[in-house]
Amino acid sequence: MRKIIILLLIVLTISVSSYGQTDQQTKAYELGMKAIEEMDAGNIKKAIKLLEQARALDPENIIYPYEISYGHYLDKNYKVAIKTLKEIINHPQANARIHQMLGNSYDMDGKPDKAVETYESALKIFPTSGLLYLERGTMELKKGEYDKALKYYEKGIQAEPMFPSNYYFAAKIFLNSAEKGWGMIYGEIFMNLERNSERTAEMSKILYNTYQNQIQFSSDASYSVNFSKYNLISISSSSDQDNLKLPFGIGIYEPVLLLSIVGENNIDISSLNRIRTKFLNTYYRKKHNEDYPNILFRYQRQINEAGYYEAYNHWILMKGDEQSFTTWHEVNKDKWDSFITWFTVNLMKIGDTNKFYRDQYSRRPKR
Repeated sequence: MRKIIILLLIVLTISVSSYGQTDQQTKAYELGMKAIEEMDAGNIKKAIKLLEQARALDPENIIYPYEISYGHYLDKNYKVAIKTLKEIINHPQANARIHQMLGNSYDMDGKPDKAVETYESALKIFPTSGLLYLERGTMELKKGEYDKALKYYEKGIQAEPMFPSNYYFAAKIFLNSAEKGWGMIYGEIFMNLERNSERTAEMSKILYNTYQNQIQFSSDASYSVNFSKYNLISISSSSDQDNLKLPFGIGIYEPVLLLSIVGENNIDISSLNRIRTKFLNTYYRKKHNEDYPNILFRYQRQINEAGYYEAYNHWILMKGDEQSFTTWHEVNKDKWDSFITWFTVNLMKIGDTNKFYRDQYSRRPKR
């Protein structure tokens, strides 16, 4: 709720401060601000009444009916929420979030087919909305259709690569499958996009546990990794066979990881720091980055060259081994503080020409 309320506050403030307002619009703004306070306090019905008064004073402002519908949604009055949203769905300022709320309301009202229809129609209007792909994928996830859900999450990653939630759900599906390598990449990208949330802490623990479970040491000093089982290459008469790639999981990720484990005999946060550092260096030394470019590994290299990769690895994995992290932090507080200062400013840069999604690895780049 807090994010929605803050969003309304920002939009209302900009609206009033940037444009000349009539007395009625100013009064509507004041009522909207009071509604924010009431919504924040959990007084939903009182907030809705204030928003209704604001809408009457400023009927062209789409914010008030949207927030009214959100209030009814919170109050589990889904039919009224649907009715309110349908009144503004064709408004010139209607955005993807309004379509999302309508689909959510249909779903909560026991009409999943209408929800799917709403998301599908909205994606034709907003084809680059990661939010709508997220909702569409989640409808499949609820049915246990994991492959179909992944299709939408990964389309969302491709369409809006800075939107974190699609990485989160794609990662969780892969990390509960035989193809955990993709989950490791998506999960870490997610953590860089959504830092310091409960989901970030959850992903940190999952990534650590996956390393611990999928890297095995035997009594004869041998070891194995198990992050991928996919070893098929689709070849047809129309395939460009000269440019086909090896499956990334068993062809690149696992062999490089195996080389990186040499000399280790257990998995903890310290050994994983060494393993991940060797992995990164080997990946670039063998020039895998040329055929398999990856924004995550590129960013890791940037961190490594800045001298902060040890601290970064401890941040990524801290929730899986909190006691070891605390011990390391006590000795390396200055190093950690310096990393956080750098990390806060130097974000992972993702855009239309600099993004990662799994289908990029289906073919070699043209040279």
